[in-house]
Amino acid sequence: MKEVTLRREEQFLCEQAFFTKNTAGRLSYVEPCPVRTEFQRDRDRITHCKSFRRLMHKMQVFLAPEGDHYRTRLTHTLEVTQIARTLARALCLNEDLTEAAALGHDLGHTPFGHSGERALDKICDGGFRHYEQSLRVVDKLENEGVGLNLTFEVRDGILNHSGVNAASTCEGQLIKLADRIAYINHDIDDACRAGILTNDDIPREISDVIGKTHSDRITALVSAVISNGVENGIGMTEPYGTLMRELRAFMFERVYSHPTAKGQDDKVTQMINFLYEYFCKHADKIPQEYRKYIETDGVCRAVADYIAGMTDRFAIGCFADLFVPKVWSYK
Repeated sequence: MKEVTLRREEQFLCEQAFFTKNTAGRLSYVEPCPVRTEFQRDRDRITHCKSFRRLMHKMQVFLAPEGDHYRTRLTHTLEVTQIARTLARALCLNEDLTEAAALGHDLGHTPFGHSGERALDKICDGGFRHYEQSLRVVDKLENEGVGLNLTFEVRDGILNHSGVNAASTCEGQLIKLADRIAYINHDIDDACRAGILTNDDIPREISDVIGKTHSDRITALVSAVISNGVENGIGMTEPYGTLMRELRAFMFERVYSHPTAKGQDDKVTQMINFLYEYFCKHADKIPQEYRKYIETDGVCRAVADYIAGMTDRFAIGCFADLFVPKVWSYK
């Protein structure tokens, strides 16, 4: 099976694609798998790890929404992966590399979405950025401290899916675009579900070009990436690139700062601050799997690792256990 996949790469991938045979390898050598290619192996390591499973209980935009259909960090990750694979297939790039990087891109995300990230960034020594934490998760924190030992190219795609730096492969660069296409559109869908927006609220100069429905918008933006090709780098044809940036700005103005979505921000910040200060003073209370990094990385980083790994409900429960008085009853 592996040999068939490698032969198909030679036959069907474009010259700008990254070929699995050219991987720079892993941090530590492991015997090759007889069935899976290196990037397929990375995909499986990510989907079987604890951090991936915890994404199902981390919010995307809305904190603890009432309803089963709002996105979580896990469903966001799956939508990014689906879009990224569609793009890679159409552009004749390496789908397995693309899929693995997409599945791992948010493993380091905090509880409470970007609200939690901003809170940790303000109080952590050296700041906190979820894409850097995602790399730390796969390199160091997962698998009882051994890490997942992923290939260089997947690690590069995870680290550079956000921020100012570009991934070194076209496949890695796709993740940044797929991430943005996914979250802008599914956040519109969730905002409409929450009663914050209707599709008619989106400026006409945007919706008349990229579409008025969830499906039409994704199709238009994905098609614009495919039309751009790979010869001059990963990008999006105009006017779609400009309109997506305008749509993103609209979402920041109308949704991401809306009281329904962000009305709990102050409480999230206070909760993260309380947890961080408490565990920095009582480092013996954090689990051994994080405590062991105190000697090499410092107390603050070990505490940040612990808090970033929490799910929303675990963080709330932890806060309640530490700071909310228990009702006493006589039995």
